[in-house]
Amino acid sequence: MSHNTHCLNCNEAVSQKFCPNCGQKTDTHRITFKHLVFHDIIHGVWHFEKGILFTLKEAITRPGKAALDYIEGKRIRYYNVFYLALILIGLNIFVVHYYDILAEEYLPNVKKFSYEGDKLDLFLENYSKLLLLGLLPLFAFNSFVLFKKRKLNFSEHVIISGMLYLGILLISAVMNVFLYFDFTEKFVFISDFANILTPILLVAYVLFAYYNTFGDYYKKWVFLPKIALFIALLAIEVIIFILLLKFILVGK
Repeated sequence: MSHNTHCLNCNEAVSQKFCPNCGQKTDTHRITFKHLVFHDIIHGVWHFEKGILFTLKEAITRPGKAALDYIEGKRIRYYNVFYLALILIGLNIFVVHYYDILAEEYLPNVKKFSYEGDKLDLFLENYSKLLLLGLLPLFAFNSFVLFKKRKLNFSEHVIISGMLYLGILLISAVMNVFLYFDFTEKFVFISDFANILTPILLVAYVLFAYYNTFGDYYKKWVFLPKIALFIALLAIEVIIFILLLKFILVGK
């Protein structure tokens, strides 16, 4: 290990552990096999996983507070919300796609979509998670309009929506796994129960997430009408969005 008086990355004069200009560590190691394995690989992967697991835990247990912490600058422990959302979208797509492959073989009575009549339904089913990602600006806009007391800008409301989206994706991924009980004889009821429970969990999570975010700034009798209006506005916006999508896809 060597301690340098100038940063090896940008040549800035340094006296602490990190360069004040670019942030690189000032102590450097010669790259040996031991250093490569135990520092660059194991240490790097461990910190990568810690950031992901911590962010997912926060998204479920305290989504609003976590988003506010991130907005206020406490970011080192968090993995990038939107990168992680893309990972979870991929996981959800994989789980559902593999379920569909198995269903074609083992569940022949499952309704198949016709290309013309159910084109919109098929599109919404295949791209629901991506479409929800596209709806994040609507989540952010509604909370920006309705929860002014917190004095956050629109971009900060997008961060809150992103943390909320992580929770929705994680709940969806877990509940989608239970759908595989369709391929058992004795435990198919678990899949049926998961289908009923999933929308209930998602609505409850959205209510919890926004109360966790703004509950300290509004009394309950003020917050409840606001969140009800939030959901109503979102429902109207989603209906308009689907109608426009149907017009584009079906043409009528």
